Amino acid sequence: MLPNSNLFVPRIWDFCKRSIVHNDNFAWNRQVYHRLKLALSLGLRRQLFLAVCDDLHLRNQVAARLHSTLAYPVGQVLYQPSNSQENSTPAYPRLVTLRLNLNDPNPLVQINQWLINYPPPIVGASKDTPGRPFPIPAFQIVGVEQLTKQPVATQRLFLHYLRLSEQYLSTQESSRFLESNLLLWIPRPWLSAIKQSAPQFWRCRTGLFVFAGEPTPATQNSGYPERFSNSRSLDLGNVEQSILDESVIQAELRTAASELKFENNSDFLAETQGNSVDKIQEASPSAIDLLKTAPQQQESTNRSGSGTNNQSLSSLSHISSELTELVIATINTNIAEDTENYLQPQQILLEIEELHQKQVLGEVLAEAYHSLGSLYRLRIEQGESTLENLMVAIIAYQEAISYDETSPQLPDILNDLGTLYWMLYRTPPNSEEGQTYIEQAIEFYQLALKMISPQTHSETYVRVQNNLGTAYGDLARFSHPSENWQQAILAYSEALSYRTADMDSLKYAACQNNLGTAYWHLGQYNQPIVHLKKAIAAYNEALIHYNPEEEPLKYGMIQNNIGTACWNLARYEQPAENLQLAIDVYNEALKYRTPANVPSACAATQNNLGTAYWHLANLSQTTKEARQKYLQLCISAYEEAIALAHSLSGTALSFDLFASYNNLGLAHYQLVIDKSFNGEKATRSEHLEVALDNHLQALNGLSKQPEAYQTTFTYVVKTIRAFHNELGIQGQNLALSKVPGQLLPEILSKL
Repeated sequence: MLPNSNLFVPRIWDFCKRSIVHNDNFAWNRQVYHRLKLALSLGLRRQLFLAVCDDLHLRNQVAARLHSTLAYPVGQVLYQPSNSQENSTPAYPRLVTLRLNLNDPNPLVQINQWLINYPPPIVGASKDTPGRPFPIPAFQIVGVEQLTKQPVATQRLFLHYLRLSEQYLSTQESSRFLESNLLLWIPRPWLSAIKQSAPQFWRCRTGLFVFAGEPTPATQNSGYPERFSNSRSLDLGNVEQSILDESVIQAELRTAASELKFENNSDFLAETQGNSVDKIQEASPSAIDLLKTAPQQQESTNRSGSGTNNQSLSSLSHISSELTELVIATINTNIAEDTENYLQPQQILLEIEELHQKQVLGEVLAEAYHSLGSLYRLRIEQGESTLENLMVAIIAYQEAISYDETSPQLPDILNDLGTLYWMLYRTPPNSEEGQTYIEQAIEFYQLALKMISPQTHSETYVRVQNNLGTAYGDLARFSHPSENWQQAILAYSEALSYRTADMDSLKYAACQNNLGTAYWHLGQYNQPIVHLKKAIAAYNEALIHYNPEEEPLKYGMIQNNIGTACWNLARYEQPAENLQLAIDVYNEALKYRTPANVPSACAATQNNLGTAYWHLANLSQTTKEARQKYLQLCISAYEEAIALAHSLSGTALSFDLFASYNNLGLAHYQLVIDKSFNGEKATRSEHLEVALDNHLQALNGLSKQPEAYQTTFTYVVKTIRAFHNELGIQGQNLALSKVPGQLLPEILSKL
């Protein structure tokens, strides 16, 4: 990560064809264009986008459309002039298109020179107020492909300038470009060159957008105008209203959003699940205490002068075209299902347009935009967490802030913005490249905390601190896990300083559970004994406040968490005592995590229980009789976990099923080779056959995981040797008859 990650943070919108296979380049390019336009329209600062396109016809068309759409949004007024006589916004672009200077190919110098020549105008000035400058525009740079026809020295100079620009991207060195956004258009060969020769510049990107198309021959490059093309059309006019296929929104996210309506249900209780006899790996950690209170339902009645519902939204001249287009997209998805959902956002937009025309006070406009954001926020709470709904809520709330920075609702809006950005990280296709969204969420949460104190806004303060802790926990997945989990602990602890059990026992318990999970994770990196004991203490404190009859699932979940922490602690001290405690707690959890109530959670706890029994059986102080008993109990637990997993076809599991197959196989193998085993040959053969079957089942699913595959292959060979040792040559032949033919040559060579 860069020294100053608040300046340039990793990838926000990497969207390239390797992640999703599309046979239809037309449909693919429409999606990429839509996302690129969204990214440029978000209003974030200091973003570095790379757009890759080998087809110059297509590149010219997309760049021209971006320029025409974003450079001068028709009628958009971000800063209302205080002087009523000043009724127009200065014509200053929001996006500037520059052709790379081939004589001195330094993009940052070109940008700074443009800003010197055309500084942002001051608007809203009067005799009483100094006014404020327009935002610095974004810049798109085209013409990099022309470098291929330049001398090698010029090409190297361009890469040298990119390397020099890294100091702007990783420090707070003075440069007006730092307040802007850069979109650099490059062909694929230059993408590879940048990765190799300017790696820090590559890592600083916040978005990668790859368009599909055949390369344009370099000899024809000069024949195409840079900004306009008469070549085949991409039909970008339809892109702006295109929407994501509803099917790409994962069920997990819909479920999460549906639980955001009430705060006590939105403090998701984190779990860590066992999936190996070697170690217990983590499942998805805690989610978030989402949005504060459900907004009032917006009225959809017409008001005089506001226009009719059938007025075309595309004709609105004072509202951001990006916001209008996104609202149209969300209306198109619901019009056939719900007329009210169609009328409400349209009505609010028409009212906002009327307010703009009347040049009302900023706080009036802010309230109108806030109403629009709250309407979409309510949709999100109800489970409609689509990319478009999130974008509308974000843009509407940001508009509200821009018109009224002194609103008493501002801390809550900032908290909601933080959570909406956090949800963008959870929304496909952003989950793998979501660090920027999480960092943006943290920035909003921290800004909200600067505006309030626990004495004056105790409820909001506690909520934001809890959300901040969750965001830091998610950030730990991407970078600096130890430091970020420590930050999560500080945030949860601060929340618990003001959220007491007497105030709200369930919210207090949920926050204690989150604190325990943060301590558990931190214990994986340093001071394990100290932090695991603190995790257990926090979990136990949370458990006190859950009645198992009223909250059986949460009660069982926290018991599972305690068991996992005890299992972990057994690796460092008092192994027999802590493993037995883990087993007792897992069994208690299973009283509430039943196959009928929550089969996936029940399977995870059974898997954890099997792991704990395995380790207890293999302790040196365990007696022979106890070892046999524990191995049998281990086998029963793993069999139950695997059977439940099979009954949940299509449901995501929080443990590694193939590891469970291996663990079950090892338990059967261990049972037979143990000197205290007294079973007959038929019983020995039965256990070894089950062991081999499970290892082969695991092997079949690990073909794309070379290391795990090789480990499992070793288990297969060991089990076949055990057949020979326990049952002679007939036993070995029986084992070999179960092995797939393609594996026999390699297995025979190792026997």
